[in-house]
Amino acid sequence: MKPRNRIRLLLILLVYSTALTSVATGKQLPNIVILATGGTIAGAAASGTQAAYTSGAVTIDAMLTAVPGIKDLANVKGEQISNVGSQDMTVDIMLTLAKRINVLLAQNDVDGIVVTHGTDTMEETAFFLNLVVKSDKPVVMVGSMRPSTAISADGPLNLFNAVGVAVDPQSRGRGVLVVMNDWIHGAHSLTKTSTTAIQTFMSPLRGLVGVSSYGKNDFYSVPVWKHTTTSEFDIANVMKLPRVDILFACADMSPDLIDSAVTNGAKGIVIAGVGNGNMNRASLEAAARAAKKGVVVVRSSRVPTGTVGRNVEVNDDEMNLVASDELNPQKSRILLMLALLKPRPTADVQNLFYTY
Repeated sequence: MKPRNRIRLLLILLVYSTALTSVATGKQLPNIVILATGGTIAGAAASGTQAAYTSGAVTIDAMLTAVPGIKDLANVKGEQISNVGSQDMTVDIMLTLAKRINVLLAQNDVDGIVVTHGTDTMEETAFFLNLVVKSDKPVVMVGSMRPSTAISADGPLNLFNAVGVAVDPQSRGRGVLVVMNDWIHGAHSLTKTSTTAIQTFMSPLRGLVGVSSYGKNDFYSVPVWKHTTTSEFDIANVMKLPRVDILFACADMSPDLIDSAVTNGAKGIVIAGVGNGNMNRASLEAAARAAKKGVVVVRSSRVPTGTVGRNVEVNDDEMNLVASDELNPQKSRILLMLALLKPRPTADVQNLFYTY
């Protein structure tokens, strides 16, 4: 072989060897930051067969160690934002989490975010992030219904699939996603439907965004509502959100619940109404009184599926009330808190519920 050809061959082999080394060390893999907030996915129990457990007992580093192959999907690193059961999730933690996500996603060396979270309030945090994250890079939330010590813990595979969704280019621009038990949900539509079942999350009105199987994904749809980069909400300089209360309607509901919320400083009230966002006459009158005082009252529903229509059985125009459309009470509260960061006519608040 001629010296020139030999040198050329050696250069080709050197480049090829460098490429293989780069892949082997993971340098070409996407960079994913996992932000941990606690929850059952980080829970632990005294045995693998008991129902009782302690949420938020396991650190993010320990969780990553329990997921074989996750580092073949991405260069992952973890940060602990909080370590609470999601029943103790607060608006302050949500703000901290959202601001950290926005800082990280503004960096060129971060390709996506995974958030570990308890399931009890996951839909609220997911919807909040969907409205305030300022990037089209993937943000994926994940949790589990069984603690890490359970015989058949669902957390490790859920986390593996969440990272698989976060590294998938098809995830970009779909808003905040939630990955649980092989299903990919959009933040607007999902809701928790069972207290204990593994397949607890459903998207009953709009269906799944896709499915994930051992890190491989099949996407079905793109959420149509405004979110992330198209959202008008900006919490960069927000330290506190206005108080919004949720009140549960029932037969013979006491109207003084509404009066009490107003007296105690609520700037907004969401009624988890019966049927199509209804409440008894006395409570409707209390809601109208609250609206006259400048408190924004939203009629949602305690019913699991369906929409709350404007001016159907309640004259919303006359009473100056807002209908929640597709949003359940807990998500209505999230949207209303953000809407109340600045003064708005009731008609503008109503439009937000049609838009987001």
